[in-house]
Amino acid sequence: MNFDKELDARGLNCPLPILRAKKALTDMQSGQVLKIVATDPGSVKDFQAFAKQTGNDLLQQAEAEKEFVFFLKRK
Repeated sequence: MNFDKELDARGLNCPLPILRAKKALTDMQSGQVLKIVATDPGSVKDFQAFAKQTGNDLLQQAEAEKEFVFFLKRK
């Protein structure tokens, strides 16, 4: 999937991946896509809730080798 910016949140625990993603999204234009890579298993539910609360679209999420990858589209 194409993305405009990437955030490496590996090794960070809740709520840091969400806080970093929120900060990264503020610097982006509407419609741009942020890719987040995290290792915190709790981030799966966190990013689903974050997308609902903020109105940003969670386009895709995947897990590979204990890493979680999320694609968020800025509203």
